Amino acid sequence: MRQRDELRFAHIASTAWFILCVGYILVLALRQAGVHWWVVFSISGQGALIILLLVSLYLFAIFRGISSSQKVQVEHPLTSTIYYAVFYVSAPFLGCLAGLLGMIGINTTSQFLLGIAMGTLGTTFLVWVIVDPLIGLIEMILPASRKNRVQRLAQTKAEREQKQRDKIRLLEEVLAKEESDRENWQEMLKPQAEKLAGLLTADITDIKQVEQETVGIGVNAWQTGGLSCMRELRDMTMSICKQKYRDKATVDYINFWWDGIGNWRAAPIG
Repeated sequence: MRQRDELRFAHIASTAWFILCVGYILVLALRQAGVHWWVVFSISGQGALIILLLVSLYLFAIFRGISSSQKVQVEHPLTSTIYYAVFYVSAPFLGCLAGLLGMIGINTTSQFLLGIAMGTLGTTFLVWVIVDPLIGLIEMILPASRKNRVQRLAQTKAEREQKQRDKIRLLEEVLAKEESDRENWQEMLKPQAEKLAGLLTADITDIKQVEQETVGIGVNAWQTGGLSCMRELRDMTMSICKQKYRDKATVDYINFWWDGIGNWRAAPIG
């Protein structure tokens, strides 16, 4: 963990140095082309926001690669090592050192700084854009890397398929349990459904008493099997009402009287 944190900080520093060198080269090129300072500052102000965004995205990708160790060591025997990571991160500083050594004997300050900046730019471009992708490509075509990649992908596919099978099996078990519960409830709830049907279709003289009995039956259904049991009881009741009491109009008072029992909520009218 400490090595990864040190790599993060080193990469921030090297990227900042790289951007500074690129900025110096651009400013120097604009000044040599005769561009005034106020134009340079105007362009740099807008460009700084774009550079900050791009660098943020780049560092985010690099940090994820460093922190999560996404490279498999068997498939990337070189680029997954800490030594290569240090080399990759320190590329701008190595370029700075190369530029510094190349400018020994130069007395002009601007040329001296330009040599350091160009050394940083050239080395960083060479390592990050050319060398690193090339080494990664070579690692991928090695026999051991290809074999391990095929095995890893096959294992990942097998695990994904196994998870899918487990989900299907779990769903089937849940559906089978619901069906079993429904069959058991139909036998157990039949007397209560017939009683509710009688209450709904009878000439009601004491609405409060009927409501209390209906609520008590609903509470028992909730305690027996929750919301699913209550729905089954209500459906059975309405079905009995249609079969036995066809000549009477049945109002679904159960939907409103059971409102607030457990998770039961009355459906809106209409």
